[in-house]
Amino acid sequence: MNKSKQLFTLITSEGELQVSLKEVDVPEPKPHEVIVRMEASPINPSDMWPMFGPASLDKATFDTDKSALVAGTVVKAGDSSEAQALMGKTVSILTGAAYTEYACVPVQACLPHIDSTTPQQAASSFVNPLTALGMVETMRMEGHKALVHTAAASNLGQMLNKICLEQGVELVNIVRSQKQVDMLKEIGAKVVLDSSSENFKAELYQAIDSTGATLAFDAIGGGELVSDILTMMEASGSKDAKGFNTYGSDSNKQVYIYGGLDFSPTILNRAYGMTWSIGGWLLMRFLGKLDKKRVGELYQKVAMEINTTFASSYTKELSLEEALQPENVALYNAKKTGEKYLIVPNKG
Repeated sequence: MNKSKQLFTLITSEGELQVSLKEVDVPEPKPHEVIVRMEASPINPSDMWPMFGPASLDKATFDTDKSALVAGTVVKAGDSSEAQALMGKTVSILTGAAYTEYACVPVQACLPHIDSTTPQQAASSFVNPLTALGMVETMRMEGHKALVHTAAASNLGQMLNKICLEQGVELVNIVRSQKQVDMLKEIGAKVVLDSSSENFKAELYQAIDSTGATLAFDAIGGGELVSDILTMMEASGSKDAKGFNTYGSDSNKQVYIYGGLDFSPTILNRAYGMTWSIGGWLLMRFLGKLDKKRVGELYQKVAMEINTTFASSYTKELSLEEALQPENVALYNAKKTGEKYLIVPNKG
């Protein structure tokens, strides 16, 4: 393991985007570090921007001369007891270099799994499971009692549904088709709205009013959906107000945009008073707000429920070389609901 193939993204001075494989040295682990043989690395929508940026992928070509979130097995460990305890274990890791054959990371970046869990099962342990858990955690930390979630038919959305059902949290799911409504209903979702319905805004008001949701997580970003959610939260919160109120309801209405499925402008039609906020939400910055004990508890929950609450399935497995072929890039970059791709760095 002296050398490891790793994926790199480069924008040249001529403005050309190059995504390539290069051989890098595998370092000797320090006492607090381990070397992980990478066996399964999911491709999440959040990975697309650092990989491809704003490039026009329909013009991409594959040049073999340039071809040179995450789970695997610990094959070498530093001298510390914490590192040695991970030898031979299947772990999920947090690293900025997930698409590589071998990764050197500190033990704190490892989420150990039980012995029966495979790297493929463990591959999606961080981004989706911890994001779903983080949404419910954020709700409680900020004093809300129910949630709204957009693009809710996603793998993450299904996990969030299971968590909310388990913990008795009211959840309003917003999807884009009746087929997605049916799919979520089949796994027990209680409130599912189709944004393409001609009655969507009325149904959104009814759902927010019945659940009391004042917090939303939006994966889409562009368009008027964020504004519509805030408007219906305001309509629900102010329906029992008495007398003249210039500034709207006093309940805080918060929407966090955590994804960018639509890069068009976020349009805000200011019809929701003055007690509201819109911001970005990132998993790593959220985890940084928690104490180590709570983070450890969330890690443990993911490890114990990786084949139930947090189970993932994959449309196709790709080697590092296959992940750079234009026909495969077109497939996973489409970000279609229900489709998820897995890079297997050590695939033959």
